[in-house]
This record gives sequence, C-alpha cells and structure tokens, in this order.
Amino acid sequence: MSRKRSWAGLFAAAVGILTALHVSQGQAAPAEFRDLKVDVVGQGRPVVMIPGLNSAASVWTETCAALQPGVQCHLVQLPGFAGTPAVATENFQLAMRDRLLAYLDDRKLDKPVVMGHSLGGVLALQMAAEKPGRIERLVIVDSLPFLGGLRGMTPEQARGMAAGMRQQMLAATKEQWEAGTRQGAGGMSRSPANTERVIAWGLASDRATTAQAMSELWGDDLRPLLPRITTPTLVMGAWAAYEPMGSTLESTRKIFETQYAGLSGAKVSMSLRGHHFLMWDDADWLVGEVKAFLAAKP
Repeated sequence: MSRKRSWAGLFAAAVGILTALHVSQGQAAPAEFRDLKVDVVGQGRPVVMIPGLNSAASVWTETCAALQPGVQCHLVQLPGFAGTPAVATENFQLAMRDRLLAYLDDRKLDKPVVMGHSLGGVLALQMAAEKPGRIERLVIVDSLPFLGGLRGMTPEQARGMAAGMRQQMLAATKEQWEAGTRQGAGGMSRSPANTERVIAWGLASDRATTAQAMSELWGDDLRPLLPRITTPTLVMGAWAAYEPMGSTLESTRKIFETQYAGLSGAKVSMSLRGHHFLMWDDADWLVGEVKAFLAAKP
C-alpha cells in the first residue's frame, strides 16, 4: 500500500468506494432548483436522497419504493454526473451543500431525513455540520469522512495526493480515461449488469466535475466537523468486495467506527455480503435497517 500508484490505480480505488449507478425508471420530469434536479415521489415524511459520484438520482428508485407508504422521497440529481449538464464551482462539495440546504428551505422541508451514498454521504455530513438541528436523521451509505485515512495518510499528505490526482485525471487521454473508468467499476456490485451501468454512467459524466469532486473527496478530512453534528446518524458499510485483499467484516467495521468516533451516538451497521451498491446488493437488509432507524425514538 505504500508504493506509488498510477492515476489509473487511484481512479480505480476512488471509484470503487465512491461511485453509484443509475437505473432508468419512467417518472415525471424532475423539478429544477439551482442546478439540482429533484424527483419528488410519494407523500409523507420527507426523505432527501443524495446519490454518489457520477451517479443518477434514480439510484434510489427501488429504495424509495420499498420505504412506502408514508414517505415523500426527494431524489436529487447532482449536476455534471450521468450525462447531466455541469456547473462551474470553486468547490463542488460546498456548492452542493449550500444548494441542498437552500432546497430544504425553499421546499419548506421541516426536519427531513437525509440519506446519502458515497459522495452523497459526505454531502449529508456537511449539511448536518453546517446547520446543526436542521436535519432530523442522517443515513450514510458506505461513505467515510476521511478517505485518505484508508491509505494511512495525514490530512496534508491527502491534500497533496488529491491535487496531483486531479491534474492526472484532467490530462488523461480519452483512452486512459475510459480505461480508468472501466477498471474503477470492478467490484462495486455483485451484479455484472450493474457493473456495466456503472461504466456507462461514469463515461457519461463530465470529466472536470468528476475530477474536482474526486479530488475533494480524497483531499478533505471531515472528521473535525463531526462533533458539530447533533443529528442521530445511521452509518451502513460494505466490506465484501475487499475480502480477497484481506479485509474482514470486523476489520472494516473498526475502520468505520474509528472514523466516525467524533459523531456522538452514530450507529455503525455492516452488510454481510453487499458490495458498494448496498441499495442493490443487499437491498432487503438496507431497507430493514433504514425502516428500523426511522421508526426508533431519538
């Protein structure tokens, strides 16, 4: 793990942790709000669902359906991913954090639940840290506050690595970019068909947006923000894709528990066999965990 890796290797590792996939479903045209597109499905308790890097809002479609009745899903499409128009920002995460918080106010969503997968989980944490008490519950799906910690980096080392990775990604040829996308899709789902969807939506995403968002994910350390979060939080993790490399359920659980130690009362729950796309690979378990968490008293 200490040897220097190529951009393609970093790309594969990052996407393996951070990318979500798209499944097309027939729905009404989404509402638009400050570069976000949001599908609203159902009536009842508001649940804002944020997908991950390169993904489409419909990554949450089946989860939303399984949570019915009594839930109003707000399926968020982030700009620049899965073929949607990109938007220029100096900091993608902070720009999306502020747009999402503004969306809650604009739609008068009082104390919503916010669910985020990968990059979406990071955005959910940032929302809750920026506006303590604004969100009723957080559900974080296979996301960590400091990815650089997986490589034993200090925050300073992570920032340097991330800056170099971004430059390499932007300078890559079309062939290198496609190869990195395909390599990165390996192991993200137990389903070959879902892996092909990961590849397709990764290739359809805006390269500059992907490079910026990925460099922020690898370069930022959100652990200092965690004590500011007062929202009850469920963290769901995956590990099975890394079993051939020596990962175990307990060793991976320890990583999650250590990284979330600063978030008081966070509950960490691990899937037994699901890969990164837990909403597909371990759907019944994920929905059961979410339902129980939302039904529990604070």
